Amino acid sequence: MNNKNFAGASLTEIHDFIGQEGYGISHARNIAVAIYRKRIRDISQITRIPKKLRLFLTREADIGGYPPEKSEISSDGSVKYLFRNRDGLLYETVYIPEGKRHTVCVSVQSGCRMGCPFCVTSKYGYHGNLSAGDIINQVRNIPPAEKLNHVVFMGMGEPLDNLDNVLKACTILTSEWGMAFSPLKITVSTVGIRPAFEKFLQSSGCNLTLSLFSPFSAERIKVIPAERSWPAGEIIGIMGKIPAKERRRVSVAYVMISGINDSERHLEGLKALLKGTRIRVNLLPYHNIPGDPAKASDEQRMTQFKHELVISGISASIRKSRGEDISAACGLLASGLKAHGRKN
Repeated sequence: MNNKNFAGASLTEIHDFIGQEGYGISHARNIAVAIYRKRIRDISQITRIPKKLRLFLTREADIGGYPPEKSEISSDGSVKYLFRNRDGLLYETVYIPEGKRHTVCVSVQSGCRMGCPFCVTSKYGYHGNLSAGDIINQVRNIPPAEKLNHVVFMGMGEPLDNLDNVLKACTILTSEWGMAFSPLKITVSTVGIRPAFEKFLQSSGCNLTLSLFSPFSAERIKVIPAERSWPAGEIIGIMGKIPAKERRRVSVAYVMISGINDSERHLEGLKALLKGTRIRVNLLPYHNIPGDPAKASDEQRMTQFKHELVISGISASIRKSRGEDISAACGLLASGLKAHGRKN
């Protein structure tokens, strides 16, 4: 039985393991590059290490990784994949092709414990954190892996509720010995857990997006319970102080719901909250879930919001809905997982 799983291992961890056999950091780097950047599937395929080391690793280690159990293809070309990790946890991953941009939307937990009522993942419940290896597996082991040039942490789970594994995954994604993505091609979305938010800013140069819902705390708290402990106003204050020389993009995601958060009062509240910052607003249409009478704001209203924000000096864009017909759009992941059951 192989006793060392390299899936999600850092360069230091690989070095520590082979160092006991007298091998150096350059050998560890060659192993890491082969696993992460070249995406090899078998240790015997690693050619830039001594044969003796290769034989040792064949006996004592495992590259890890596992393919998705099933997939669904959307009419817009997006693909949703269902994974089951070695502990039996189910989670979903979405591939989103759009011109030259090829994005993978990764999950960080099986389910979520943030309790946001408009999110299907929350209704699935919380079943456990994914490891850094599970997160990286979503980038390495979907069929279009070779095409990927963007990674967004916007799948199942709250990234800052699994901070250590998310930071480790971001390190692997961005390191030259890892997958060598630019930090500017990686975006982490959060409801805003302040202590973890501050640690993430100190530890990673990746982009950050805050899920806002409403500029008013009393309204946001009804939809995003984390507001009670970590008000969005405080998080936005921190985001607004990030020096411009840090090229990372900071933004808020504003899901627009007709008659709920798309009034003139909300527009003015957004302006007041974000004016003078370099925070970008991403406007997204709400995706209806079964039994919910709420519906998305119409295209005209979303366009007006964008226009008014832009002329007030706030950068804004409207994000297209992708994969809604296969429940792969924002907030819809996990809608079919209960039907698959869980492995005990």
